[in-house]
Formats: sequence, structure tokens, C-alpha cells
Amino acid sequence: MKKYQAIIKFKIDEDFMTLVPPHRTYINYLINNGIIDMYAVSMESQTVWITLNAKTKNEVDVMLTKSPLYKYWNYVIEELFVYDSQQYRLPKFQLN
Repeated sequence: MKKYQAIIKFKIDEDFMTLVPPHRTYINYLINNGIIDMYAVSMESQTVWITLNAKTKNEVDVMLTKSPLYKYWNYVIEELFVYDSQQYRLPKFQLN
């Protein structure tokens, strides 16, 4: 599996917020199945960042098209060369 970063720009209209709950259900499904590692949304810049595990960029594209919010999105998908975070580190050693 490779790691990909989807960078999504979105626009909000009246119907957008009604689609958020089914979108979150879909995102939770992908997180629970280990497909999404990280999901972050900025309402300030109307941007979403999603880190996904997939075999190909096309596979990521297919997953994104299944979101109820897809019609509001413009996005790019980039394959990641390095992906590191505190979650992938061993816990810090502490003396009692």
C-alpha cells in the first residue's frame, strides 16, 4: 500500500450542511477500515486534507467520488514519499 494526500477545496451552499452527516458516516467507515489515516477540515480556508492508504491514485479518486459532498469539491491527489507523525513513534519512556 502507498500513502496519498488528498487536498480538497470546497464551496458551501444551502444543501452542503445537510450532506455532512452522511459524509461523516462514510469518512468514519474509511477510518475504521484503515483506509484513512488522517482527516482534517478548515472552515476558514474551506480546505480538507485526507491521508489515505491505497494501491493507486485512481483507487483514491474512486473513494473520493463516493462521498456525498463530492459535487462540492475540487481536489488534487498526491503520492507521499515520507509520512511521519507522533502516532508512528514509540511512547516516551517515563520513570515513575
